[in-house]
Amino acid sequence: MSDLGRLVASRYRLVERVGRGGMGTVWRAEDELLGRHVAVKKLHVPPHLHDDEVQKLYERTRREARSAARITHPHVIVVYDVVDDEGLPCIVMEYVPSVTLSDVLKRRGALPPEEAARIGRCMAAALRAAHAAGVLHRDVKPANVLLGNDGRIVLTDFGIAVESGAPSLTRTGELVGSIRYLAPERLRSGSAEPGPACDLWSLGATLYQAVEGRHPFQRNTPIETAYAIASDPYEPPRSAAHLAPVIEGLLTKEPDQRMTAHEVERLLGDATGTQALPLGPPARPECEAAPAAPVRGGRRRRRTAWWCASAVVVAAVAAGSALLWPEDGATSTSARPSQAGPATPSPSPRPSPLPAGYHLQKAGQGFSVPVPDGWRPKDVPGGEVAYVDPSGLVGLRVDVVEFAGSDPLGHWHETEEDQTRRDNPGYERVRMGPTTFRGRPAGYWEFTFRGKLREYRAVEMAFGGADGTLYVVYLSAPNAQWHQYRPVFDTAVKGIRLAE
Repeated sequence: MSDLGRLVASRYRLVERVGRGGMGTVWRAEDELLGRHVAVKKLHVPPHLHDDEVQKLYERTRREARSAARITHPHVIVVYDVVDDEGLPCIVMEYVPSVTLSDVLKRRGALPPEEAARIGRCMAAALRAAHAAGVLHRDVKPANVLLGNDGRIVLTDFGIAVESGAPSLTRTGELVGSIRYLAPERLRSGSAEPGPACDLWSLGATLYQAVEGRHPFQRNTPIETAYAIASDPYEPPRSAAHLAPVIEGLLTKEPDQRMTAHEVERLLGDATGTQALPLGPPARPECEAAPAAPVRGGRRRRRTAWWCASAVVVAAVAAGSALLWPEDGATSTSARPSQAGPATPSPSPRPSPLPAGYHLQKAGQGFSVPVPDGWRPKDVPGGEVAYVDPSGLVGLRVDVVEFAGSDPLGHWHETEEDQTRRDNPGYERVRMGPTTFRGRPAGYWEFTFRGKLREYRAVEMAFGGADGTLYVVYLSAPNAQWHQYRPVFDTAVKGIRLAE
């Protein structure tokens, strides 16, 4: 019976088969709970396997999910869940409309060096993030590189990945991975423990194939190919241009002499006019619009701050997290009935002392807030005051709107959420509800959205002054680093100085 249309784990409706490999079949599915597309990888169980071998497959699938979930990076596939389907584990991942690099090379042949450099730089960034998280991929190859329809480059299929210190799932002497992309040290002994350098060799073979259209050690049989990888030199690439030094540095047979992921990023960044990506969301000098913030007091204007970012879109949307709110100034209730009920306000009429690493910044007439040291001011339309962190990915905005009324929550409910949903792809409300700020009625709004390159989360608090002036504090940051930057918002709110 076909799996098409079947419901997995009472939630994921299988819509279309999008890929099939040695370990499983990947389906595009509809998450009927959240109303979004996901990818569901169903495990293959070859017939006549012994029970211990079946259990090894199960554990390998769980390890794939666990390994990928340890890595937070826009060039690594996002794992949402592992579910049971008729006794077999299935991995639920983000769905990235894409083709594989392998398919592109088969269809188009070799790529221009500039395009291969962009792909290689993203793959190196993904590997650096994986290695920093203690995860080795062990099967880097063109078939596991997704080229997203939106330009995003994603490393996927951590099916044989291994975590540092984790027990092996292979027998002594057993090789895992595609033979053409195994590093020489793995083939010489067959039992050498893989290290980060093994993944980097595989990256070199992938880049060579991308610019030459063929594998650097291609032979007539797998055995001959393996022998060539272990012992023979390769023919220098003819079409690599500025990639040639990178390929040479990666295909060095001795692992301790091999180029590192960071060096690959740096060299390919120089070649493409970009910088090495941070561990986490990349930072490439292109501009990405943060969300349009609420329109107030009848002024139909759209506030947009521009933060620098890279060239990919993270398709996942996060929703619902514990509310982290200053203990001395405000409490929150959620607009959703499923959330916790009202909390007891504990107003404080005085601002918190200025913490170390912050300075007080005037944001309007009689209105100042703490801003982290090193954050630079940013000009934005509409008269707001904005400050951007050194990465260019995180922004703190402050606005003072005269004669705007005292009910931001009502305005958000009536108009702004619809506008924000329209202007910001992937908008999802996390929570919106009434709160208090030092005894004054206030509104709290938190939501996620997709930028051009990654998923963001934003939080905003607005409260009215005695004269009808509305004060607004707003922070947006990559969702993957939200817990790192959310305290900036809390500190700003706690430390607001009003001349009243």
